[in-house]
Amino acid sequence: MILAAGLGTRLMPLTESKPKALVEYKGKTLLEIVLRRLIHHGFRDVVINLHHHPDKIISFIESKKNFGINIAFSNESDQLLDTGGGIKKAFPLFEGEPVLIHNVDIYTDLNLDDLYNFHNDYENLASLAVKERETTRPFLMNEDGILCGWENLVTGEKRIVRPDNSMQPIAYSGIAMLSPEFIEKLPPVSCYSLTPELLNIAGNHTVHLFPHSGAWRDMGRPEAFS
Repeated sequence: MILAAGLGTRLMPLTESKPKALVEYKGKTLLEIVLRRLIHHGFRDVVINLHHHPDKIISFIESKKNFGINIAFSNESDQLLDTGGGIKKAFPLFEGEPVLIHNVDIYTDLNLDDLYNFHNDYENLASLAVKERETTRPFLMNEDGILCGWENLVTGEKRIVRPDNSMQPIAYSGIAMLSPEFIEKLPPVSCYSLTPELLNIAGNHTVHLFPHSGAWRDMGRPEAFS
């Protein structure tokens, strides 16, 4: 699933007349960049959620003949549902399979095969790609790579769901593998973020973090295009 429903407010005025997913980088839209990476790694069934200028995304996909794969849309035109609510709404489209979640504005060379295999080999409920980089809202990970908490370095808010003496801050990369069982545990469809729900579930179930290195860029910021 490609999360592409955001308003792209950080990229204004580029996103006044187009969705963030159709902003171009190096001659290709952010959506095409992610789709071609997914195709390269063998994904053939993709769900894209929509809200801001949804018709433009649909027309773009149709102009590319669906990139030769199966693409379905989860339309949030009536209400933007944030990450958690958006995933829950799209759940019926996943056909009971583990789902790769990829933010449309993330540019990275993360090996998606490694993340997919890590998730399935350990039969994880959720596996989150993370990277050592600066962030104001890091996850807290123990030495076994298990999600233990989260903190906001700006507000001082901190939430620990699995106390551990070895906790270290690590940044979420905007890419995750989620099992159907995890998505079933999410609240009913409404507007809510995925992060608090990850913490709710991590208190009673093991959520693994998948550290990676290499290229990573948040393309939701204007400075990322310079």
